[in-house]
Parts: sequence; C-alpha cells; structure tokens
Amino acid sequence: MIDAQRGILYPARMPEFHRLPPPTQAEELVEWFWIPEWSIEPGRTSRQHVVAYPALNLVIEPGGIELVGASTKATHRDLVGRGWAVGALLKPASVVALVDDPSALRDDSMPFDAPDLLAAVTQEMVSGAETHRERAAQAFADWLVEKIGQVAPAARQANEMAALLMADATITRAEDAAARLSMSLRTLQRLAHRHVGLPPAAMIRRRRLQEAAQRVREQPDIDLSTLAADLGYADHSHLTNDFRTVLGIAPSTYRAS
Repeated sequence: MIDAQRGILYPARMPEFHRLPPPTQAEELVEWFWIPEWSIEPGRTSRQHVVAYPALNLVIEPGGIELVGASTKATHRDLVGRGWAVGALLKPASVVALVDDPSALRDDSMPFDAPDLLAAVTQEMVSGAETHRERAAQAFADWLVEKIGQVAPAARQANEMAALLMADATITRAEDAAARLSMSLRTLQRLAHRHVGLPPAAMIRRRRLQEAAQRVREQPDIDLSTLAADLGYADHSHLTNDFRTVLGIAPSTYRAS
C-alpha cells in the first residue's frame, strides 16, 4: 500500500500531490510515480522538506529530465509560480540500465537525455484531461519498460533486498538482512552499491528516520524513549542524534513545529 505522506516532513504545506502505483508491466521497475502540481501566488515561495527514500528518482519537469541519486540527508525545494513534475521512485532493477555508478550520484543529480520521454509525459500533463496524471504515469512506464527490457536475476534480487530493508521493521542490521536473504554480507553490500549507491546500513537508517518522523508528527504525545526502542535504537539519545544529523533538528523540535 502506498503511503502518500511517508518521507514528507510537513504534509500540510504540500501543493496538490499524488503517488500512483505503476502499471503491471512496470511493477519490477518502479515503486510508484509521484506527481506534484502547484500554483504559488506571485512573490511567494513554498518550501517543501523531504526525507527521501533511499532510492534513485527519474524526474520530469517542463524544462527537462533529471536522474536524482539517493540522498543521505533531508532535502528541500522551493516552489514558485506554476508548475508540475512527474517523478518515478525507481526500484533497484531499473538503475543498472540508467546509470553506471549510482554511488557517484549520492546527494547529487545529473541531466538525463530522453527527449521522447519528455515529450510523451509533457503531452499528457498539459492535455487538460481529467486523467492526465494516470496517462502521464502510463507513458512514463511504457518508456521504462522499453528502455530496460528483461529484468535480470541479480536485479530481481536487488529489488528483494530493497523491499526487505525498507519495509521490515525487524531488520535493524545489515547482517539481519543478509541472513534473511541467504547471502553473505559482502554480497548484500555489493547489491546495494551497484543498484542503489548506498550501503545497506544507510538504507535501514533512512527507514527508521522516516518512521520516526511520521510517528512524531501523527502521534504528538508519543514518548520518545518508547519510540526509540520500538524502532531498534539503542536509546533516546541515539534517535535524537540520528534526527539531528539528517534533519538538522531534534525530534522534540520537529514535534513542536
């Protein structure tokens, strides 16, 4: 099930925002498509703060396409005027066909040259059709399926790895994931490096921080020591340090905001 707010630090500040599941033929390639559309009053700016998923995104806007690497910290973007974007949260199986070394894009991005993809998605987004978002996602998915082709066994294994690290709260160490997947720790690390660009421990840390931020936001009375224990942190201080390192603020400060 797609959580429309996971990873978004201040959902109430978001413009119109949708996460759409991929069509069946692209389920091994895309976690979901995300589509914001905004119209900000002249002279004003809407700042959007995100703790992104540990994955690459291929992002289309009217001016071009960017391949955005996995991030290790909270990020923000300032929205002005009118605009839209169509992004694909890529599963690891997509990455090897799009970039040679995803770790080189960590906390960075690069222009991506695919004029046919840009034209197809733009055509749907400006069509004025009631289903323009769904049609844009379909055009995006069709392009990815044609571009990537058959998914190799190693890529499927990387998908399984990412799903485990990002969805299973019982996995608190990379060694736990390696054992669950019946592979060596070194093999797990190679899969993560080649298909995500982050080490497995960083992916686990991101899942726990996303969960922590969401629970602090949605359960304002939650005891932070209890939350730390629930998420596998050694103690309250460990959670607070992770929060400060990635988000730049303490959990108590985020809760107050």
